Amino acid sequence: MEEKNKKSMDRFIHRDISWLMFNERVLEEATDPHNPLLEQVRFLAIFANNLDEFFMVRVAGLKRLIDSQFNKKDAYGYYPQEVFERIHKETNRLTKSCYSVYHDTLRPELEKKEIYIRAFADLSFEQQKYAKRYFDNTIFPIATPMAVDPGRPFPALPSKTMALAVLLRRNEESFFAIIPIPKNLPRLVRMPSEKDETTFLLIENLIKEFIVKFFNGFDVAACFAFRLMRDSEMSGEEEYSADLLKAIASEIKKRPKAKVVCLEAEKSHNEELLEFLCQILSFDKEQTTLVNGDLDLTYLFELVAQANMPKLFYPSYDLKKMEYDNIFDRMKEGDFIIHLPFQSFQPTVDLLQAAAQDKDVLAIKMTLYRTNEDSAIIQALKAAARHKKQVTVLVEIKARFDEERNINWSKELEEAGCHVIYGFSGMKIHSKMTLIIRKEEGRIRRYVHLSTGNYNEKTARLYTDIGYFTANDDFARDISEVFNVITGYSLPSRWQRIVSAPYDLRGYFFELIDREIEYQKRSRNGLILAKMNSLEDPKMIQKLYEASCAGVKIKLLVRGICCLIPGVEGLSENIEVKSIVGRFLEHTRIYIFHNNSDERVFLSSADWMRRNLDRRVELLFEIHKQEITDQLSEQMQLYWKDNAKTRILTAKEVYVRPKETKEKFNIQEHLIRSYGG
Repeated sequence: MEEKNKKSMDRFIHRDISWLMFNERVLEEATDPHNPLLEQVRFLAIFANNLDEFFMVRVAGLKRLIDSQFNKKDAYGYYPQEVFERIHKETNRLTKSCYSVYHDTLRPELEKKEIYIRAFADLSFEQQKYAKRYFDNTIFPIATPMAVDPGRPFPALPSKTMALAVLLRRNEESFFAIIPIPKNLPRLVRMPSEKDETTFLLIENLIKEFIVKFFNGFDVAACFAFRLMRDSEMSGEEEYSADLLKAIASEIKKRPKAKVVCLEAEKSHNEELLEFLCQILSFDKEQTTLVNGDLDLTYLFELVAQANMPKLFYPSYDLKKMEYDNIFDRMKEGDFIIHLPFQSFQPTVDLLQAAAQDKDVLAIKMTLYRTNEDSAIIQALKAAARHKKQVTVLVEIKARFDEERNINWSKELEEAGCHVIYGFSGMKIHSKMTLIIRKEEGRIRRYVHLSTGNYNEKTARLYTDIGYFTANDDFARDISEVFNVITGYSLPSRWQRIVSAPYDLRGYFFELIDREIEYQKRSRNGLILAKMNSLEDPKMIQKLYEASCAGVKIKLLVRGICCLIPGVEGLSENIEVKSIVGRFLEHTRIYIFHNNSDERVFLSSADWMRRNLDRRVELLFEIHKQEITDQLSEQMQLYWKDNAKTRILTAKEVYVRPKETKEKFNIQEHLIRSYGG
């Protein structure tokens, strides 16, 4: 058994370690001088936000296992304690690196551009007067000091809350209090300036400056900022509850009191106060992250939003919208795709808005995983229901960190007259699909939209995804049956144009890989190209190793987690892995099988992860229109040629940049130009 687990460690990179490797690639973008300065700052904020979510989900899950004394090795050959110790070491290293990038590189560069984050003492006299007025008139009435004693227990601070811990003295007695930093106020207070400069003051530093005003009659002996993150992983009981909506709402209410999984404190903390804090939070003091600088660098998102300096951002580009008078007529002319964010998301919005207003549309069926505030798609669905069309919306209320928002969408849609389904217990609906039923010339005609990404107008400008539009009858029948499986009692079957998880998607991929193995044996031309967010499923990795050992050439573009180790002699020497981290988040899932020179091209909502293949409703669909398959195949070849934002995963389990060449090729910038941006 030990030998088997040892082999597992030799064959896989642990998924949590691989994720940290991905986030380190994000951090590298914050140091890349080829990126405009404020884009570098944005990457640093993304890195910090990613790390927060990692603690709230992955670290939280590990701590649950350790606390339950679970003592078995996982699929990658590690005990929970082994993973936790390695993660603790890596996150500390990455946190130090993050603050080094900020203090040693980005902050000096920002100051060269006259963008400052100053201490109160460094403000001009007029700025200090302004800051004091802001404190007196805005902060002081809102901020609430909270005593911590036997009669007033430590408050339930939600995850990602920052607060000031305060040690007070009076008549030689010690008292403890906290002041949560108000979340409804900007973290950065912009100072007026007569010069051509932008100056900010952090709200917690302003509160510290006047903290005595909160505690009349007491001496403030010590004060420092701290921040906590809590377990935000869904528990099994909620996942499998009979009343899913009620259970998820209950879970959200419990989160402010969930176990603390990460505690950050200023390095200049008071020991007595920190010990008290750790004791009351039941948190191991030795695991506290001590930060030499400002806590929670996600405030840099605010800085980027407030800095009005176009030259410090990526240059904007024009989004070309497809030309058509009627979206339904355009879909009847033939299948087409839109490639986000290089083309406009508007055709997707047009489809829903047209369906809502068109007197001949009878019904709309749609899945929603994540969408944005002020969503035009939500408004279109509500309008359709008001126009007496039958509207069925599958809202996935278990979409992590969007649970509350999706519950609110669900209620809005129900109030407008839509029939809302909240997903399955124990399974997420991750597929992105829309079916529109229209009466035309005395018969029913169905229109289908499928996508690799969410129905989200905001991320459509930030994520690469492909939307597929078709009026093909085979597609329409398949998607109709998928909705019947999800909404009612209907057993899934092999459909004409699609394959679905959790029913037979992994098996279908295995069939495609086996076919490449056979072609390799017969014709020596086995080839697989795949692009995805993550590759983590051990069974899929073993299958790829099998194909590699048979001689099949495999080229994988995996943006995030990759647990497969490429280039290992006798195991994966025919597999290459690259990761592209750049201006846009690579989100498209494309799978291409050479098929003995008769290429088969697929799009999907699914990554090669256990959760996608076993615990989610996902779709894989094959593209048959030659014009589109040629376009996608050519783009995959171009993606593979990128040497500007690519890192290559080596057999030593590290990512390296490609060898320096005279000409840099950036696939994302190329696609902006090729689509006319």
